[in-house]
Amino acid sequence: MDTDKEKRAIEYLRTFEPQTEPYYLCYSGGKDSDCVRILAALAGVKHEIWHNHTTADAPETVYYVRSIPGIHISYPERTMWQLIVDEMFPPTRQARYCCAKLKERGGRGRVKITGVRWAESKNRRDNAGLVRINGKPKKSAKTAADAGAKFMISPKENGIIMNNDNAETRKVVEMCYRTTSTTINPIVDWTDADVWEFLHHYGCASNPLYQCGRKRIGCIGCPLQSDAGMKRDFQEYPKYRQMYVHAFDRMIAAREAAGRIKPKEIEWTDGEHVMRWWVGDDARQITVDDINAIDALDHN
Repeated sequence: MDTDKEKRAIEYLRTFEPQTEPYYLCYSGGKDSDCVRILAALAGVKHEIWHNHTTADAPETVYYVRSIPGIHISYPERTMWQLIVDEMFPPTRQARYCCAKLKERGGRGRVKITGVRWAESKNRRDNAGLVRINGKPKKSAKTAADAGAKFMISPKENGIIMNNDNAETRKVVEMCYRTTSTTINPIVDWTDADVWEFLHHYGCASNPLYQCGRKRIGCIGCPLQSDAGMKRDFQEYPKYRQMYVHAFDRMIAAREAAGRIKPKEIEWTDGEHVMRWWVGDDARQITVDDINAIDALDHN
């Protein structure tokens, strides 16, 4: 186990600890969340562990999350199945409204701890750092510049990123977190091997889905995984597949009630048809661009 990385992560958490309230620790039930949960305890910082129930979590994840001592569970106003009807199209890699409304809610005006790591994806390498401040990017950038802190504008232009823990960075966090979404990512530079060695060292068994061969923990049917991964999900959890199909049926009815125009050659006939498209089995797939073009016809 890399003890230097562990010590640095603990020091980061102590450095940015809010003075007026506990950290808001974002807990998904995955291995990275377990790392930051254990690190926060080792650091002795005040924190609350929060899990956002998505309604599409695997049962194993639901039970595992409930077993965490002191966990706070937040339930959404709208379920995944209701959101699909509200949005009138399925969640996709390009349109992940489910993440924004189910998984990433909560913690506004708090300093959050997350288990985001560069090793997870190129997107996270480009858009994450030790400290991430979202919202009001121009104001946050000015605050950082005035304080003399080193920072970069995120490629998506919705925040600033800092990769150091000097006095200037601490000052920026203190000034910004009340009006923005501020996150501390203490294991941002950890590898998968670092994570597993740390968890094994501290005797954390982790989510049982990892013992079933899963590499990552997420919602059942998450479109961020491959088509093969989505199909595997629905083979293992057929009742969830049925719930998605029923939601797609209601989605089609909602589109028709709203007068959405659908050319016959790409019309979704029923929920099963949408499901086949969604997991890549329909040769005549409808793209997100198709959906946008169809919906634009309503305004012409």
